Amino acid sequence: MFTTRDLEQFKSKGIDKETVNQQLDNFKKGFPYVNLAAPATLQNGIIRFTDEEVKRMETYYDENFSDYEILKFVPASGAASRMFKHLHEFHQHYKGTAEDIAAYEADKSFNSVYAFFTGIKRFAFYRLLKDKMMADGLDIDQLIENYEFNTVLDYFLTEKGLNYSKLPKGLLLFHKYDDEPRLALEEHLSEAAQYAVNNQGKATVHFTVSPEHQKLFEQAVAAKKGKFEKLFQVSIEVSYSQQKPSTDTIAVDLNNEPFRMDDGTILFRPGGHGALIENLNDLKGEIVFVKNIDNIVPDRLRKPTITYKKVIGGVLFDIQAQTFEYLDMLEDGNVEDDVLEQIKEYANKKLNIFIPAAYDGYDKMEKIDFLFNTLNRPMRVCGMVKNEGEPGGGPFWVKNSNGELSLQIVESSQIDFSIPEQKEIVSKATHFNPVDLVCGVRDFQGNPFDLKQFVDASTGFISKKSKDGRDLKAQELPGLWNGAMADWITVFVEAPIITFNPVKTINDLLREQHQ
Repeated sequence: MFTTRDLEQFKSKGIDKETVNQQLDNFKKGFPYVNLAAPATLQNGIIRFTDEEVKRMETYYDENFSDYEILKFVPASGAASRMFKHLHEFHQHYKGTAEDIAAYEADKSFNSVYAFFTGIKRFAFYRLLKDKMMADGLDIDQLIENYEFNTVLDYFLTEKGLNYSKLPKGLLLFHKYDDEPRLALEEHLSEAAQYAVNNQGKATVHFTVSPEHQKLFEQAVAAKKGKFEKLFQVSIEVSYSQQKPSTDTIAVDLNNEPFRMDDGTILFRPGGHGALIENLNDLKGEIVFVKNIDNIVPDRLRKPTITYKKVIGGVLFDIQAQTFEYLDMLEDGNVEDDVLEQIKEYANKKLNIFIPAAYDGYDKMEKIDFLFNTLNRPMRVCGMVKNEGEPGGGPFWVKNSNGELSLQIVESSQIDFSIPEQKEIVSKATHFNPVDLVCGVRDFQGNPFDLKQFVDASTGFISKKSKDGRDLKAQELPGLWNGAMADWITVFVEAPIITFNPVKTINDLLREQHQ
């Protein structure tokens, strides 16, 4: 099927032919849906701490963090173009006619263009946009009053002004402050300085970025980080990585044949955020907090976020210390029967590890081997937020093909809603996943795990896309906090809703939490 030129193309991306063939096979066979066994709830799989326990875990974190190398990992690649979809569509069709103006004023919903323009002075970028336009002799307020919206949008969205539709979310102004407005990435620096600090007083942040944006990130960090170093009396070290070309996936046409461009080359597309397990693996960190670039609040609301970061961090320190102690005993091999039973109970009750019925029939060495292998894995503690809207992707108990149960974060796309029992399980879900986790990525001897060994390759995802007007099918790798971490030890902790404030559209910045 592949020409010499194709093989050269694979080689240049660092992808071997077997990987491409496997991806083509995935398109033909499809990915299986997960088999949900039950929702994870406060009664079954999610821990809720009392106020007293929260304080205790926070204190435990403060007393122990200096023993660890701590890193904050922020996926921040990709342009923020989806944030401005409604503005682009409006810009394309608006001609300023009486009919257009009537249509503009008819829709006053939260995510409407009307809400954007009537609330424009409340955005952190307003002053900068006003000044840019004023430099060209234009009065933004007058233009809006006269319904001349396209001129404003030209300056907002394109390189004529702020060029926001081409920038990544990290480089957009999110919040107003008395001194100056802050970029999303600045809020992450501020947050990291308050919990991702080592015993030398150094906060470490890693951004995954697109190649075309890295220089802009570097410039912004160089200009801004000193402010937070001074404010929190820490040093901040920032590093960057890009999604590897070797994690791109082949695109196919609707007949599952490789999608070829006009020049005959095969189209490859980025493999989604699951590709970042490679970036995380390369960092060889110890304790890694993972948080999305757009889920960030201003200083006035940050206290609960910092508290719960320390809570999930404290839980990780606690379970990791106990697990490492048990692993030392198991490796030694000389374990008393009652201690073996204690380890089994800990694995099952505290770490949600499935103990098969066959375990009772194992001889002593088999029990030791089973417990050693099941405990010697990366760990993650994930904050889960109470579901106040429609149930969707979130924390569930999942049953694999061997009948083994495990706690997983599951996206809606992985669930077969045509099966009534699966739909029923989802309807009983009480929490959802805000992407707020802390990871222990070294083993009990201090060696970094090879995180690629713990990915469930069967949890990828196929979607319909188009390129130059032609339909195609694209494949995403198992998601970073879904299939890419499927074989990790997993603990869920309830976190308050205030810790979840994502910015999916530009109008989200008008919400009270971002003001």
